[in-house]
Formats: sequence, C-alpha cells, structure tokens
Amino acid sequence: MAGFKAAFVNEAVKLLKKKKMMASAIFSILAVLVGQAAVTAIQHSLGLRVAGSTEFPLVVLSIMTYTILPLFATFVAVDMFNGEFSSNTMKLTLMRPVSRFGVFCAKVLNLALFIAVNLLLVLVLSLIAGLLFNWSTASLMGVFRVMLSYAATFFPVFVFSLLVVLLSNVIRSGLAVFLLAVLAFIAFNVSGVIFSRYSSFFITSMFDWYTLWISDAFNFFKLLRQALILLGCGIMLFTAGFALFDRKDL
Repeated sequence: MAGFKAAFVNEAVKLLKKKKMMASAIFSILAVLVGQAAVTAIQHSLGLRVAGSTEFPLVVLSIMTYTILPLFATFVAVDMFNGEFSSNTMKLTLMRPVSRFGVFCAKVLNLALFIAVNLLLVLVLSLIAGLLFNWSTASLMGVFRVMLSYAATFFPVFVFSLLVVLLSNVIRSGLAVFLLAVLAFIAFNVSGVIFSRYSSFFITSMFDWYTLWISDAFNFFKLLRQALILLGCGIMLFTAGFALFDRKDL
C-alpha cells in the first residue's frame, strides 16, 4: 500500500509539472469568460435572457465536454504512457518498489483526478459568473442540478480517457494515438447520430448523460442501463489496458 501511495504521489507531481495542466486551466477560464461575455452581450443588445445564473454553467458544460475536456484528457493520457515510454522514464517508474498494476492504477487515478479537478474548476468559475451576472434567477435547486450535472459528466469522459489509455499501450507513437483518439471521437459522434437507436453503446453519445439526471421526466431504467454500459465499458477498457501495459517491453 505504501508503494502505491508513493507511485500515486509521484504521478501527481509529474502531472502538476506538465505545461498542459496550465494550458487546460487557461482554456477552461477563457471558455467561461468568453461564454459569459457572449451571453451578457446578447442580453444587453437584444434584450433576450439566454441563460440564467444556474443555466449558464450547463451551457458551458455542454461545450466543454465536447471540446476542451476530452482533448486535454487525451493529451494527459498520451503523456502518461507514450510520453514516458518514448523518453525512457518509464524504466525509472517501474524500478520503484511497486507492482506494474500499482503503477498503472496510479496513472489512471491521476488521469481521473485531472478530469475531476478540471470539471470542478469550470463548475466553480461558471457558477460564480452566473451568479454575479444573473443573481436574480439563482436558486438552491438550480445549484444542486448544476453540481449533479458536472458530477455525472465525469464518468463518460473518464471512460473515454480509458480508451485513450488502451490505445496508448497498443501503439508506441503518441501522435498516432492522439490522431486515433480524435478519429474515434468523431466516429462515435457520427455513429451515434446515424444509428440513434444504438447511441447508448457509443461512449461520446453519453457525454450529455447529465441531462437524464436533471430531466423533469426522470427515466430510472434508461439511466440504469446507461450506467451499466459505462461501467461495463470502463471495466473492459481498464482490464485490456492493464493487460497490454503488463506485457509491454521497456
């Protein structure tokens, strides 16, 4: 257990030192600021209420989940595996008194932590912006719905990042993995539209999974079905990713 904690802390420190962390934070802040500026401009020029205080964070979330968040999650996953293999720093990591499974779990947990922190940052910033500019429409229930939406969004984005982890352990080239991840992202989205009846089986089609949680017509069975699909995909991708990582030669 002590070895795993050390591996987790080591991966967290390496993650914090990456420039992509700062870039992700900057882009997240810009997304909130630009979004709020656009909403305020429309409201003042046209007199239309585009989004209330607790609706604005949901608008930002719908944009983030299909752009910045999966993009930087892919960057981080590629760096954690392909980046270390190509720079030969993975040898130093595996020389520590911890199993390969411990190292793999430490990397995956840090990837999950990155996604969660990114969502939390956008949640806080968008809520503050929404409350500052549209405080009259604020409500406790609205804030709760926003928090629930951001929490629910974590799971499909994390499962997609596990797909990138799997690809990273199949292909050595980080650039090739990134391009394949982008193509898979586009293919899943297009397939979800074309084969709408089977959209639940395409990970990216569940990036708006949070809408089921905050819908007025709560569909428990559909929610449970998609939760089980996400869980099943996550387990399979994690297991396959570790199996490849465990057999990988340094």
